[in-house]
Amino acid sequence: MDLQIKREGEFQYIDEGQGEVLLLLHGLFGALSNWNGVVDHFSKNYRVVIPLMPIYEMALHKAGVPGLVNFVEDFVKFKNLRDLTLLGNSLGGHVALVYSLNNAAKVKRLVLTGSSGLFEDSMGGSFPKRGNYEYVKERVEYTFYSPETATKELVDEVFNITNSNAKCLRIIAIAKSAQRHNMAKDITNIKVPTLLIWGLNDTITPPLVAHEFNRLMENSELYFIDKCGHAPMMEHPERFNSILEKFLDKTSIEQPT
Repeated sequence: MDLQIKREGEFQYIDEGQGEVLLLLHGLFGALSNWNGVVDHFSKNYRVVIPLMPIYEMALHKAGVPGLVNFVEDFVKFKNLRDLTLLGNSLGGHVALVYSLNNAAKVKRLVLTGSSGLFEDSMGGSFPKRGNYEYVKERVEYTFYSPETATKELVDEVFNITNSNAKCLRIIAIAKSAQRHNMAKDITNIKVPTLLIWGLNDTITPPLVAHEFNRLMENSELYFIDKCGHAPMMEHPERFNSILEKFLDKTSIEQPT
């Protein structure tokens, strides 16, 4: 489906379907299109909302995990959203975790896939070979199990981002903020049903990270997808959606009449 970006106030976002809200948060080099398969499948029965996080535009002194959490808080308030099922990939998972801790009354379920917050090996901390297309291509391919998932369009997008000084400064600041902000002591306080969907071949947040999330979060369940890297919803959308749908059905929220 072609996703239509809505613009309202300072926000750009996707808002498709009706019903219980699935709020999706993309990662550091992510985009709204990362969630195409999820939107297409779930917008038939849910209201799927994806804010475009201001990773490349936010004020430099706010460029970090707390700044992005504040942005999500402002967006949720602006759209008057509640009873959220919060889905986050990579950095988006990290933001979802902090948001859930700060706004427990608003979050009913949590879904993490390739989430940072405990450990990650990302290329966001520095750009030793800026301007080198092959290097960027190699790093984007490293995100996936199947290199062909890294389309030319995706590589071009990341290459253009890395060639902007202003965007690079923000990426580096946010990546360092995420790496400093280890959540091992905090996430034990998250009690909502939590689904962990992980690529068995994730090289950025390896399977060990998923097991650690599962150990620390008492109300969590973990599923691995084989031949899959850091973005399962992109690389294996049908399998991802199947696992997610079963979780949503099992933990269904009764809507007020």
